[in-house]
This record gives sequence, C-alpha cells and structure tokens, in this order.
Amino acid sequence: MRKFDTKVQYHKYKVLREVARQAWDDTLLQNLFRIPKLIIPGPKPTMRCCIYKERAILQERVKLAIGGDQTNPNVIEVIDIACDECPMGGYQVSEACRGCMAHRCEDVCRKGAITFDSQQKAHIDKTKCVECGQCAKVCPFNAIVNHIRPCINACKIKAISIAEDQYAQIDNDKCISCGACVYTCPFGAIQDKSFILDVISLIKGSSDNQEYKVYAVVAPAIASQFRYAKLGQVITGIKKLGFFTVVEAALGADMVAYSEAEELAEKGFLTSSCCPAFVKYAQSFPNIKDKVSTNLSPAASISKYIKDNNPGSKVVFIGPCTAKKMEFQKESVRPYIDSVITFEELQALFDSRDIDITALEESELDTASYYGRIFARCGGLSDAVAQALKEQGNEDFQLNPLVCDGISECRSALMRADKKVLKNNFIEGMACTGGCVGGAGCLTHSERNRIDVDKHGSLAHNKTITDALNITDGEI
Repeated sequence: MRKFDTKVQYHKYKVLREVARQAWDDTLLQNLFRIPKLIIPGPKPTMRCCIYKERAILQERVKLAIGGDQTNPNVIEVIDIACDECPMGGYQVSEACRGCMAHRCEDVCRKGAITFDSQQKAHIDKTKCVECGQCAKVCPFNAIVNHIRPCINACKIKAISIAEDQYAQIDNDKCISCGACVYTCPFGAIQDKSFILDVISLIKGSSDNQEYKVYAVVAPAIASQFRYAKLGQVITGIKKLGFFTVVEAALGADMVAYSEAEELAEKGFLTSSCCPAFVKYAQSFPNIKDKVSTNLSPAASISKYIKDNNPGSKVVFIGPCTAKKMEFQKESVRPYIDSVITFEELQALFDSRDIDITALEESELDTASYYGRIFARCGGLSDAVAQALKEQGNEDFQLNPLVCDGISECRSALMRADKKVLKNNFIEGMACTGGCVGGAGCLTHSERNRIDVDKHGSLAHNKTITDALNITDGEI
C-alpha cells in the first residue's frame, strides 16, 4: 500500500529520512552536502529538466529539513528555484476564442487592454490589465479564463502573492501556517520547516530515558494514518524510536472540552481554542479577540499535565498540523511542548531506523474518551462540548454551535461574529478541510479518514469525558 498521497510528499520524505539517518549516525555534518547526490545518483533526472536543478532543489529541501531559514519566523517557506513552472496567472485568452465580430471583451475593458490580431483573435496586454474579469464575464465562448496559481487558490486568507521575479511570496503577518499551500503546490515549492533534528537530539540525549523521560503525544488523527499497519503497531514503533511512552492528545481534548464547556456557559459566546491556525486568524478580528477560548489546545493541555506530574520530562507532539510548529514556540506553550513533528516526519523517522512497524507487536493506547478522540474530525469538538455541558449538569444552556469546515467557512463565521450578526453562540473553527484529518502533515487525505477516526473513538474504553478525566495517581 502507498504510504503517501503524492510524489511531492514522497520526495520530501526521502530528504527527511536521509537527514534523520545521518543524524542518528552522527554523520550529518560531513555528509550534509552529499545528500542530494545520495538521493539522486544520476545520471538521468527523475522529475525535472536536468539532474543539476533537481539536486539544487533537494539541497534547499535539506536546509528546511534541518530547520530552515532562522531569520524567518514562519515555519512555512518558499523554495524559489522550485517555484518556476506555474503559469503567470490572471486572465488569458484561450484557443476557444473564435475572433467574433461582437468584440464585447473590448467594449467592456475600461483600460484598453484588449487588442486583436489579423485573425481577429483577442489578446490581453498584461501591462494594462487590472484583472477585473469583466472581459471573461461577457465572452460568449467562455474563451477568457483566469489561471490562478494553486498556492494562491489554496490560501483562502490571501497571504500568498506573486513577487516581481514571479516566485510565490508569503506575507507572514497574514499567514496562519495552516499548510494548505504546502500540500497543494504541485512542485513542492512551498514546504514546512522540520524540527526532526531536535527530536532526535532529545531522544539521544535522554540516554534511553535515564537522564529524562521523553513522551510522545500523538494526535487522534493518527487513527486515520499509517493504513498499511495497525495502530497498535505504530504505537510500538514510536516507543522503539526511543520514546518513554505514548500518550493520547485526545485526553487533552477531553480536558479542553470540559473546560471550554464551563467557559462557554459562563460567557455565553465563545470560539474554540484547539486549532492554532484558526486561533491566530480569529485574533485578527477586533471584536473576536476576547471571545477566543482561554484554554490551551489539547496538545498543550495534556503536555502541561505530563510535565506537572513528571518534572524534568520532555514532550514531543506528533500530529497532522504544520501550525502546531508555530504554536509550540509561543511563550504560553513553550514550557510544555519541546518539539513538534508531523506524521510525514514520523514515517521518515521509522524508516531512518529501518523499523518495519508491520512486524511489531501491538501496544495499547486507551486513556481518552470517545469525545476526545473525535476532535480529529470536523464537528467532533462541538459534540464533545455538548456532552461536557450535559455531564456538568448545564443542560439548560442552549448550545447553538457553528461548525466551520475549512478556513473559508471560518472566515465567514468570524466576519459575521465580528459584526455581531451571528446567531450561534459557539464557533468550532477548523482551518483544514475535514478537520485535523485534513492537515498538511498527514500521509493521506481522504473521506475515509473521518470514518477511521469515528471508529477509533468508538473503541475507547472511557465512554464519557468524566471517566477519562478521573485520573488520580498523577502518572501517565
């Protein structure tokens, strides 16, 4: 079974795997500039025009795999030399133009950007065109089309534009690090920085967890990934990498659902705190800033619990989210989460150590409730808050949630809430389509992911949130 959706992911993974392998062996420094040649030995190129360009791009991927540009605070970066195959973008006349007599496109253009050749075929002067699209609206043959670059189309908050040199550029003030552009770019020209070296360093520095314990906190979306193996085998594989144990972030989701329900009942209106990309976006709306839940995210909540009860321990979050790589660097979260990697990077770690997880025995992972686990898919958080209100005896509170599937729906809800015309009293914001199961760091993206998460939730031993929270011994 294929481990990844696309070849772009596979090429990214090969770099991560090789960087990790060299890091485990303490040979990364001397082999850093040899990695592109190790991956593409030649003599023929595999995906691009020439082997030299392929290797040059791979060298840029190596830089991102070891942490990227340290002067750039964003975890999402553009690889300029890989960003050169997309069309310029904007309105263009296609072959469907019949050279008609009406010339409606010319009549409607206020900038005089439409001209005609000897065959009466229309042409657009891009130095005059303002991309208003009026010509496309009146063309009877639909011959004028708008070519939008995939990254721009993917970024619904308009954080990506095209620089004068025709490369994509990211406005860090607008970017919420959701990674939609990362997964969408067909050339892999936009990529998230990796902290995989930090994770390896944490594991090696623990001396088999004798110096300190290294905990892996896994997002509930993991149930929809690594389909070629059983979930219990994945958990064993994580331990085999050198982690002391594996903890469900879903238990943190139980904590958040319970606290968020109390906060909602007290304030009367609230927006969720579990998706860091959504939280950053919500805080850009003046009348919403103080309506965002004050709770930590599920990952940060369970990590705080771990560190409170296991002083000196280290915590690595493993999930589908590139925005988590920004979240863990915040002052409010940094004390609890030491590093973050995605499922893509976890796969690279497994293979860098030649761990065949399909050959491993299964480990149990069962501390969270059904409701904590379904946080991974859109609508799960609202279901959990409704359940928490019920368990708290707040059934008189009339929950009226608005489930936002993807950042476009989040934008619409936040705009209405900002103008105080939203009828709902709780906004569940998920920046990725489908929820966390659609995150940029997932191995696979499909409708089946939601089904797998619901199935994983139904297998939880703890059927209520209260059951999951009844932890009395202070140990995980």
